[in-house]
Amino acid sequence: MKFYKIDISGWTASFRYPNLISGYQPTLEVPPLSTVLGLINAAAGKFVSYKNDKIGYYFEFDAIGTDLETIYQMDGNGKTTNNIAKSNVIRRQFLFNPRLIIYTSNPQIADYFKSPVYPILLGRMNDLATIDNISELEMQSVDEDIEIKGQIVPTFPYQLAGQIQALPEYFTNTFPRKNLGTKPFSIVSHRNGVKTSSIKALHDNDLNVNIFMHAINYEHE
Repeated sequence: MKFYKIDISGWTASFRYPNLISGYQPTLEVPPLSTVLGLINAAAGKFVSYKNDKIGYYFEFDAIGTDLETIYQMDGNGKTTNNIAKSNVIRRQFLFNPRLIIYTSNPQIADYFKSPVYPILLGRMNDLATIDNISELEMQSVDEDIEIKGQIVPTFPYQLAGQIQALPEYFTNTFPRKNLGTKPFSIVSHRNGVKTSSIKALHDNDLNVNIFMHAINYEHE
């Protein structure tokens, strides 16, 4: 099967836990699906709709570090603030030398990354990333005793070993934005791959990794 492979890298990445707002900020070791779809939106410069699209991705990094970061806090009711900012210092975890590879069968998605409209970020606004390569490859289906790593997989029905975290698949194009498709995912770091026979995946011979393909069905909101 023919797929397009989009290779993205950066110096740092950080993917916030959805329910942690204040205090120490750890990072997920694999970006949520919503982050990857957000990258596609940034490259396209618009809210992208999906109808029976298949998208997979693989994520790896060299090391994890912790940095001190100055933040500014303001009081408000969720709609307005008093415009009085108070500085604070928090500890934030980050990933060093991240690499994200997106796989899609949709040529339009690959074309978006050839000339991105908005900056490509691996997390926060200072986690600027570069599109290193866009290529085509043939991928074969594999489903017997395969290893999955550097990805997230829906916990149900696959019940894959890994860190379990409720994550959204996408967000609406409204203000305020609303979560779409929030459900538990197994987060499997590239450092701790797991064996499974319950998943049908596609194999990338160049990287020697198996890619779980997410079925995406979100029309324009």
